[in-house]
Amino acid sequence: MINKYVRRGLWAMAAGCALQSQALAGGLERGGYNIDLLFDPSQFAVESTSTFVMPQRKLKNVRDIYPANGNLNAIPGYSTSADDSENYWSPRIGVKAAIGDAADCMFDYSQPYGAHTNPGARWAGASDNMETKVNSDNYALTCSYRFDMGPGQLRVIGGVNYLEMDGFKERLLVPPEAIGFAASGVGRLDLEGDGWGWRAGVAYEIPEYALRASLMYYSEVKLKEVTGTVDLTQVPAFVHPLGGLVIPVEGSARMPDAVELKLQSGIAPDWLAFGSVKWTDWSQLQRIPFYNSGVEITSLDLGYRDGWTITGGIGHKFNEQWSGAVSVTWDRGTSQEFGAQTDSWLFGAGIAYSPNKNVEIRLGGVIGILTGGDSNATTIDGVAAGDEAAYEFDDDLVAALSTSLKIRF
Repeated sequence: MINKYVRRGLWAMAAGCALQSQALAGGLERGGYNIDLLFDPSQFAVESTSTFVMPQRKLKNVRDIYPANGNLNAIPGYSTSADDSENYWSPRIGVKAAIGDAADCMFDYSQPYGAHTNPGARWAGASDNMETKVNSDNYALTCSYRFDMGPGQLRVIGGVNYLEMDGFKERLLVPPEAIGFAASGVGRLDLEGDGWGWRAGVAYEIPEYALRASLMYYSEVKLKEVTGTVDLTQVPAFVHPLGGLVIPVEGSARMPDAVELKLQSGIAPDWLAFGSVKWTDWSQLQRIPFYNSGVEITSLDLGYRDGWTITGGIGHKFNEQWSGAVSVTWDRGTSQEFGAQTDSWLFGAGIAYSPNKNVEIRLGGVIGILTGGDSNATTIDGVAAGDEAAYEFDDDLVAALSTSLKIRF
């Protein structure tokens, strides 16, 4: 009876986890960090997950509020609306192995952070942003040791991760119409950096009730020696003192630390409830300057506030092969005075199918609402930010599809 109940709980939880992909979390988060594979009870398991996210953020009533470098609202051909978002993939692959009777270790690769906005060159906010893209690659080793405590087991968890990041931003420094199309007038910032982090936590499990509570801390990752270039070769020297040059730059940044609490418990035969609360210290990413020989050349202005993500759901086992779950997630937007990262509400549903005890296939879908708002000029640490363009946006949709394959031995 106990083993049967445990299997039911694990099945439902597996389906529930498939729903909890961060379809559109705040800051630069995409897949985030995830150690759920570490809890798989098999001796050896391999899991591959891929999520395709389709945000539909649309900007309207765009106003060029810094016309000194050319008022784009007054130049024909620059639209007062734009599609700001781009679709993206979020992959993850992990391998878990049991070591003896009480220890487990997991190695995983993921892309926890990223961003891609692409409103283009022909909107009235092009002097603020034409295209911005951020990529990440994360390699992590996480291990745990468990021992009996009361009616269940306490698990102590720890590990390290190595994070690589790169990206670019393009914006219009001077309209090509103002320089007779002698050049595009576009400036480009390219950057890359890497660093190490660590994670630690505890979990308590009572298998008879399919109960698990886990608390994890993920450290910040200091991206040492963030280096790159500012390319102004498309900006004539007669309109900008650094025009025509490619300038090496350097700076520093820290990807935020996070705390995540996850809970799950059987609530009836074949039924399981689950939930999570996550806090991320995005407020440490405010204004990131980049220098050449001690002189600030440019900066990335983010102005984030801390992120909160809360998820709750229910899973059900239909039979020995099929289980499913539904969930709802609220994510607090990280934008403050400027930017388009407002609160989001996500509604998910998913199924899990296991043709035998060694193979598990999951499919999940999410539909959500990106709440509306506006973006205006502000200051960060006494320096103007978001002062190139102002705009508004209504409630928009986001959708995501997630597939996963797990093989156990």
